[in-house]
Amino acid sequence: MMKSEIALMQRSFWLAEKGKGKTSPNPMVGAVIVKNGEIVGEGYHQGFGLPHAEIEALKMAGERAHDSDLYINLEPCCHYGKTPPCTKAITAAGIKKVIVSVLDPNPQVNGKGIGELKEAGIFAEVGILEKQGRQLNEVFFKWMTQSLPFTILKAAITLDGKTAAGGGDSKWITGEKARAKAREMRGWYDAVLVGINTVLKDDPLLTCRTSEFKNPIRIVLDSYLRISEDSALMKSLKEAPVWIATGSGDDEKIKKIEASGADVVRLPMKEGRIDLAALYQFLSSRQISSLFVEGGSKVFGAFLREKRIDKILLFMAPKLLGGAGGKGMIEGWGADSLSAAVKLKDWEVSSIDMDLLIQGYPEFSIS
Repeated sequence: MMKSEIALMQRSFWLAEKGKGKTSPNPMVGAVIVKNGEIVGEGYHQGFGLPHAEIEALKMAGERAHDSDLYINLEPCCHYGKTPPCTKAITAAGIKKVIVSVLDPNPQVNGKGIGELKEAGIFAEVGILEKQGRQLNEVFFKWMTQSLPFTILKAAITLDGKTAAGGGDSKWITGEKARAKAREMRGWYDAVLVGINTVLKDDPLLTCRTSEFKNPIRIVLDSYLRISEDSALMKSLKEAPVWIATGSGDDEKIKKIEASGADVVRLPMKEGRIDLAALYQFLSSRQISSLFVEGGSKVFGAFLREKRIDKILLFMAPKLLGGAGGKGMIEGWGADSLSAAVKLKDWEVSSIDMDLLIQGYPEFSIS
C-alpha cells in the first residue's frame, strides 16, 4: 500500500464527511479521480436522492476520467434506487482502476459492485483503511445489517462525573463551544431522545440552532404522559417533529396532545418504564437509522443495562462539584465490581476550548 493511496483514500473520507447529517438513510461517500498523479475529479454524496459521489466526480473529470483511477470509501452501487447504478457510469467513463475502502453492507450491493467492475475489465481492489471506512459509516452499517438504529449516548459531566450540583443546577456544565458542538451533533442523526424528567427539569428545545443541519425528530420517553403543553418542545413543533412514547391510557390527554401536532406512540411497559425492545421495533418501522440519546441519568441507565448503546460521547468540563448530593451520570444500572465495568474501546480524546470530548465504543458494541 503506497502512501499516496492512503492519502487519496483519506481525501475520499474527508469529502464523504461533507455530507454528514444530509444523506440518511444513505451512507456518506466521497470519490476522487486521479490521472497521471493529478486529481482530475472529485465529489461527494450531498444528500438523499441526489447524485452519488462517483457521478459528481465523473462530472468534474469529464473526458479526463478515461484511463484514470478512482478512489472511493464505499463500494460503488450496482442497483437502481433513487439514482442509476454507479458501476455502469464508471465503466462507461473508461475508468481503469477502482480502489475501495470497504464493501457496501447493503445485500443488493455487497461484493456485487466490485464483481461487476471486474467483469467489465476494470482492476478493483478493496481494503485500504477498511476499519476507518466502516467507522465513517457506522450508522449505515448497523442499519443495513440489523435494521436497528445506531445509538449514541451523549452527556456533559464534570471531572468527578457529575451532571448537576446538589441543588439541581446543571446550566452549564461545559462551555459555549462544547455546547454548540453538541447541538450541531444533533443534526448528524435522525432522532434525539430524552426522558420526561429532563423535559420537566430543563425544558430543552433539542434543536441544532444552525441552518446547516436539519433538526432531528425529538423523542420523549414519557411513560405516564406528564409532558406539559407549555414545554419548549410542544411550542416548537414547526421546527421539528415531536414523538412522545408512552404507556399511558389517558385517551383524553393523548387526543389533546395529538391535536397540537405532536405524535403520541403507545408502547408496552416493562417494570414501570417504556419497553426499550418495543421502542426499537417502532423506530425501525419508522426508518430511524440513528438515535442520539441525551438523558437523563435513568434513561442512560436503562439503555446501558440493555446494552442498547453503540457509541458514547462525553463532554467533560475541568470542574469539580463533589458532595453526596451531586447528580451522577447513570442511575438504575451499576457494575458490582471493577471487572464488571463497561470499558470503552477505540476511544479518543479531543479538546473543545477548555473542555474535553471523550468518545469511544462500549466493549459490547459491534462497531
